[in-house]
Amino acid sequence: MRFIDEVSIIIESGKGGDGCSGFRREKYVPMGGPDGGDGGDGGNVYIQANEGLNTLVTFRGKKHYKAEKGEAGMGRQMHGKYGEDLVVQVPVGTIVRNSETGDVMADLTEHGQKVLVAEGGRGGLGNMNFKTSTNQAPSKATEGKEGEYYEVDLELKLIADLALIGLPNAGKSTLISVISAAKPKIADYPFTTLEPNLGVVKIDDETSFVVADIPGLIEDASEGKGLGIKFLKHIERTKAFVHLVDVSWCLDEFEAFEQYVIIRQELEKYNKELLNKKELICLTKVDAMTEEEREKYKAFFEEQLDRKVVLLSSVSNENVEQVKHLMLRVIQEEQIRTENE
Repeated sequence: MRFIDEVSIIIESGKGGDGCSGFRREKYVPMGGPDGGDGGDGGNVYIQANEGLNTLVTFRGKKHYKAEKGEAGMGRQMHGKYGEDLVVQVPVGTIVRNSETGDVMADLTEHGQKVLVAEGGRGGLGNMNFKTSTNQAPSKATEGKEGEYYEVDLELKLIADLALIGLPNAGKSTLISVISAAKPKIADYPFTTLEPNLGVVKIDDETSFVVADIPGLIEDASEGKGLGIKFLKHIERTKAFVHLVDVSWCLDEFEAFEQYVIIRQELEKYNKELLNKKELICLTKVDAMTEEEREKYKAFFEEQLDRKVVLLSSVSNENVEQVKHLMLRVIQEEQIRTENE
């Protein structure tokens, strides 16, 4: 299934049913007496988050979503039936914006979360409502109100605990395929991954977390180069990053560190707040390097950043289990930090 993360649709709530102008036939009652019932309210439109969905592709085929209109009132003071509500299902992480104003109408971050986005029109009043002491036989009835009509933009930002980031071919897809059941496309050329992949990483029967493999960024991605900012938004909701740096092809440690700096600069240009997220740094594909080279690169990174980095090979499984537990630790640390704020 093709991954779609932005789409525009039209939502329209139901029109209220018209009120009825009717009279009962009863002796000694002027014109039989008013007995026209009210029209039913039109149906509302809700948008609800559903964890069973992971793309907006279904909205490419259908663009107009309309709730049922209310039925008209009837004689004998019978009210019209209310229009049935419409619930539009979207993936968890979907933001709903008014296309005209840009205002956020809903930000759906939890499964089952439901938001009213278009209220149905009120039903019209039947003529029984207009009877007074001076007007015993009113013929007046009102029409039902029109429903609300909006063009809305749906934007999906994936919900994941961690995001794997790095330049193309840094080893993100291989890592997520090793630590989870995700099956991304893997090959030795840039932009193999053209859409985010989600994988559930299990530590034990009771502990797991979700990792997103974000398509490779390049220099000036924040300005639209390469895959551009199309996928940068998907890392905004994550608690932390795992930054993969492929050191296997670099001429020296300075060139390797430049790869790291490029990605950090793109994050900063897109959203400076991203630099505040916790980050686990892994030097990847080290199985292709000598022991001396590996230690030299590791020492240089740690000296520059004043923190530990991990040597990683998803092919030989070197330090894969260690990285999984480090991922869990940074997630837990971030959860504690946010709870204490």
